[in-house]
Amino acid sequence: MTETQDELKNIQRKPGLQIWTISVRSHCCFLQLGKKNKNCYIILNVSNSATQSTDIHYWIGNASSQDEQGAAAVYVTQLDKCLGGSPVQYREVQGCESAKFKSYFKNGLIYKKGGVGSGFTHVETNVYNIQRLLHVKGTKHVTAREVEVSWSSFNLGDIFLLDLGKAVIQWNGPQSNRQEKLKAVLLAQDIRDRERGGRAQIGVIEGGQEEASPELMKIMTSVLGQRTGHLKEPIPDDKPDQNQTSNVKLYQYEHFNLGQLLVQEVATSPLTQDLLSSTDCYILDQGGSSVMVWKGKAASDEERHSALSRAVGFIKAKNYPSNTKVEVMSEGGESAMFKHLFKSWKEKGQIQGLGKTHSVGKIAKVDQVKFDVMELHAQPKLAAQERMVDDASGHVQVWRIENLELKEVNPSTYGQFYGGDCYLVLYTYNRANKPQYILYMWQGRHATQDEVTASAYQAVNLDNKYNGAPVQVRVVMGKEPRHFLAIFKGRLIIFEGGTGRAGVVNPDPGARLFQVRGTHEMNTKATEVPTRAASLNTNDVFLLKTHQNVFLWYGKGCSGDEREMGKAVADLLSEQDKQIVMEGQEPAAFWVALGGKAPYASDKRLEKEVALHEPRLFECSNQTGRFLMTEVADFTQDDLDEDDVMLLDTWEEIFLWIGNSANQYETQESYSCAVDYLKTHPAGRDPGTPITTVKQGYEPPTFTGWFNAWDAHKWSGGLSYEEMKSKLGDISQITVSSKYIFKVIIWSSLFQEYLTDAEFENLFGCTRNNFQRLPKWRQNDLKKKAGLF
Repeated sequence: MTETQDELKNIQRKPGLQIWTISVRSHCCFLQLGKKNKNCYIILNVSNSATQSTDIHYWIGNASSQDEQGAAAVYVTQLDKCLGGSPVQYREVQGCESAKFKSYFKNGLIYKKGGVGSGFTHVETNVYNIQRLLHVKGTKHVTAREVEVSWSSFNLGDIFLLDLGKAVIQWNGPQSNRQEKLKAVLLAQDIRDRERGGRAQIGVIEGGQEEASPELMKIMTSVLGQRTGHLKEPIPDDKPDQNQTSNVKLYQYEHFNLGQLLVQEVATSPLTQDLLSSTDCYILDQGGSSVMVWKGKAASDEERHSALSRAVGFIKAKNYPSNTKVEVMSEGGESAMFKHLFKSWKEKGQIQGLGKTHSVGKIAKVDQVKFDVMELHAQPKLAAQERMVDDASGHVQVWRIENLELKEVNPSTYGQFYGGDCYLVLYTYNRANKPQYILYMWQGRHATQDEVTASAYQAVNLDNKYNGAPVQVRVVMGKEPRHFLAIFKGRLIIFEGGTGRAGVVNPDPGARLFQVRGTHEMNTKATEVPTRAASLNTNDVFLLKTHQNVFLWYGKGCSGDEREMGKAVADLLSEQDKQIVMEGQEPAAFWVALGGKAPYASDKRLEKEVALHEPRLFECSNQTGRFLMTEVADFTQDDLDEDDVMLLDTWEEIFLWIGNSANQYETQESYSCAVDYLKTHPAGRDPGTPITTVKQGYEPPTFTGWFNAWDAHKWSGGLSYEEMKSKLGDISQITVSSKYIFKVIIWSSLFQEYLTDAEFENLFGCTRNNFQRLPKWRQNDLKKKAGLF
């Protein structure tokens, strides 16, 4: 143990993976680097990012002993201490690994018999004395499990790799999908290149079309025997943990004398960051799907060091499955998943981007910063964070839904939106000398359901007109995104009700009150609010319009820029002379128009920070027969699957990325799932969060900026499953040396029994019985003449 502790102290925090196994010798446990054939592993991953975030995983094989499991937990705690307590710790159980863990092994994990995962062990190369059958599952993160080498192991829905050392034969179940087939081919290639030094052949058989691959079927039959009866039906995929259960509870635990532990419930979702105290440790229970432990910086050493064991004990006490996911983290080193479960999260010393946001009618006040579009081109990530594709100088077209059809809006009224209407706004700009499109769908909260439905239908028609190029953005009234504000150049006015249709007289409300927010034309809008004193806010500018007067009210907390924008918007709303009213100096007529004095938001200025949350990517697919959302950890552009719809959650906005091969059901279902995702989010997300639809090949910088090193030409260079399969070649067309490999396989797979007596005698020039009586050297000589040696 002392030797291991010394080794732990020498571990360096270097980017990449480091892997150890637990070795048990005479009831003593040792940590060994890079060994194989063990059942518990410790994996240290240090990211290549500037922050070098660090994660420690300990992996428990199904056949591991209690001694190995206990030792792994102890070593993880010690390793965490040696690295300063900042890493996030994960407990991984074979077959139920987290998406983050699987993301380290892009080509997949292979479970050897006995529970050993060869996907992350040292592999001996150029070893050909192998005969195994791998059951392959997964489309995003692939796992392969060794099963009995028999037809009884097969089913109609999955993919199986028959690994014979010098050849790997892939059998695709008739009900398997294209993405699964592609992933299995990549895994077969990885086995060939990593384990066989590139000296192995790969063949593919399409289940249900075996007659098209007679040579490969001969090999399979020689190994597995003749297939009798029907294959089993597909095994349903386990429904992935979507981490979206709203049943989230926070517990505090602390130690007392005599080793007693007290666990008490603190709160249920939605959770807020101020519930966490630096002097304590907490358990966050996500409805039994995962358990997370948060260690305060000032908590006792005993509480911090026992965090992992407390989580396991909590799982047992709750009667949760033994494979329940566990994460342990220290204050300041929280995982993205943990922070996503809180309604707001602020990092120490958090710095805002180019601007800050606020909400209508709330006391929260922010300082606005002039937007510099040049920074977007230099920093794609900044473009994504600010949700600005350009400087809003492109071309704007606006239509209103009238009688369920599109009616072009007079450009002189651009920027005026009525709560009783639905509008489509098409924005056109150029990037790399190519036109790009954004189609905003603005839906008034008082519009009829028929009009809302018609706006969606007409959006599809417009999208088709431009060959699917527009990025579609659903805009909820009052939740207009920053770019939407910018394209109307300070002329955006939101009327609570009514309609902008020509010839329609809206009801006369008598007096109307508008709240004006913004410091320049790129971020200003006026929103109609209830005409009463309680709507006022000391930090803003308000316009009160009556039949007799127009008052421009300046709160004590508003800036000079905000007052100037207030004047500009007031001129759009009314040509009458405006009476400037300073807060605290209001005339009687002002209060009369508001129905009398009343308390309003007049506390000291508060700043509302934008919650800092890392983006999350989900795969939305029904390729398994059921619609599922599966999270992709540490995502890159490579994770965008052309056969599926992907959901990117940036907290301030939801993107739905539509792959070129995604089916209609996935596309339709993904939108409703995005809405449900917001409604059921344990952090109590705003259901009005913008949902933007992006099609493959038409990604705006507000989307691509969330991906490191985005390659705009990637889609033209990738290989499909069909192309990958064709590159493997046909068994009947392979070279002489390749045929030799397959002949050797047939010979080593009871070739003598497979041939008829006549075929055997024709090949070797003697009967089967006479061949068996020959000395070994003579048998080998005959094999050479037959081309088998």
